[in-house]
Amino acid sequence: MTPERYCLDKGLPQGSSLYYSALYLQPEQRRALAAVFALRREIRALIDECSDLDVAQRKLDWWRAEIEGAFGGAVQHPAAQALQQAAGTFNLPVEYFQEMLDGVEMDLRGSRYETFRDLSLYCHRVGGVAGTLWTEICGYRDHRALKYGHALGVGLELLRILRDLRHDVARGRLYLPREELERFAVTTTDLGHPTGSGHVQALLGLQSRRIHEQFEHALSQLPEVDRFRQCSGLIMCRIQLTLLKEIERDGLRVLEHRLRLTPLRKLWLAWNGRRREKRRLRAA
Repeated sequence: MTPERYCLDKGLPQGSSLYYSALYLQPEQRRALAAVFALRREIRALIDECSDLDVAQRKLDWWRAEIEGAFGGAVQHPAAQALQQAAGTFNLPVEYFQEMLDGVEMDLRGSRYETFRDLSLYCHRVGGVAGTLWTEICGYRDHRALKYGHALGVGLELLRILRDLRHDVARGRLYLPREELERFAVTTTDLGHPTGSGHVQALLGLQSRRIHEQFEHALSQLPEVDRFRQCSGLIMCRIQLTLLKEIERDGLRVLEHRLRLTPLRKLWLAWNGRRREKRRLRAA
């Protein structure tokens, strides 16, 4: 299997939101995006795969060497090989990938977050930098587009935290700020029950509103001149906002089950989203 095929399967798997978001990218852009997200998935998999902190740290150090090699040396892993090719074409600063690794290291060390401001650093590292790299791959004329990409990446991570709350709590991880749990009188034990109390629902409602605000902030940062170039990120935003609305319509029952959009619905959202952006470009 070639590095390109490996990354497409790993980073943009068929049926995923990323797959449909990348449908209309140029082949070179799609390959680069696949390399970034395949690598991101590989290093984040350490969180679930390694229960021994020493083993996980050694693997993380190995990945640090692989990423450094992708920017001027020899590499072994197909995701690093694909990144090496992408880095020769696009502006993908090595520092961003080091930030991703730092975010995973925060997970490995079982970090808890006292306030949302503390959590924001984690979201920056694992989400914001990925969104910025996405923006770089798609291209822009106005540098303010990078602020949009970062804000979008943070919003996507906040939604992941809400969507995967049940999964994370079951594995002993909790990303909700301690200050907010105390404000709503919610304990970690409360979050272990499938049916949340009114206090839990109020806490989750705060998370949902924050995600909406984050997406709105991201979209407000995107210069009009770059909207069509950034269409793939806008498609992802559209898909994830649709998912969030379904979660809200379901009563924020993320501790009971995980909702998903069907591939057909994602395809329709992608097609319709691109059509709207194309009409907007022509009308400009």
